[in-house]
Amino acid sequence: MGFSDFITLFFLVAAVLIFFQLRSVLGRRTGNEKPPFDPYSPRDAVKGPVADDNKVVTLPKRSEGDDENRFAEADALAPVDTPLNASLREVMTRDPSFGPKEFLNGARMAYEMIVMGFADGDRKTLKNLLSKEVFDGFEAAISEREGRGEVVKSTFVGIEKADITQASVRDSEVQITLRIVSQLISATYDKDGKLVDGDPDAVAEVDDIWTFSRDIRSRDPNWKLIATESEQ
Repeated sequence: MGFSDFITLFFLVAAVLIFFQLRSVLGRRTGNEKPPFDPYSPRDAVKGPVADDNKVVTLPKRSEGDDENRFAEADALAPVDTPLNASLREVMTRDPSFGPKEFLNGARMAYEMIVMGFADGDRKTLKNLLSKEVFDGFEAAISEREGRGEVVKSTFVGIEKADITQASVRDSEVQITLRIVSQLISATYDKDGKLVDGDPDAVAEVDDIWTFSRDIRSRDPNWKLIATESEQ
């Protein structure tokens, strides 16, 4: 999608958030995994960079001259004649503003945005980035954490890898699934300052699968995180 559409990769985005308060929502953490889709398990998110007041990721706009070569992006990400390549080409045909590489760049930024929103308990920001179902899980985890008086101290080390694994267009809804492998340090302390989860001295690897969605008929360029699962 054009860089403009990634402006709000509201992913955009959802994740490391789930890393620490939503083990299931975000994915697994080596050595301390919890069952998938259990938004109530105590886990907090790492802190990432803060976005602007509109909570969007602003990216350059694709130039018109790129149009004739835009399928090259799909070919670079997935071999020609594979299902993924065909799916990416279909999305790019149905939505000319979509660019796989720009999408990935925006998704990386959104990943950290969501992490920060969850770590800060910023419900307003998260509500704009997540689907209702995913937001409800995040909000429940934040409330549980606040009710216990827990504090999370975390550091986002970086994203090691982010790949598009699936792409599809159903009616006017585009869905893009990513596998994101990131590294972070996180420790959760109770109200008395006792360590209850994580390790303040260890870097943990998190392997997540996120699915983002957008209605190509809408003038709203924002994407929302609609599903998350752990990579087993």
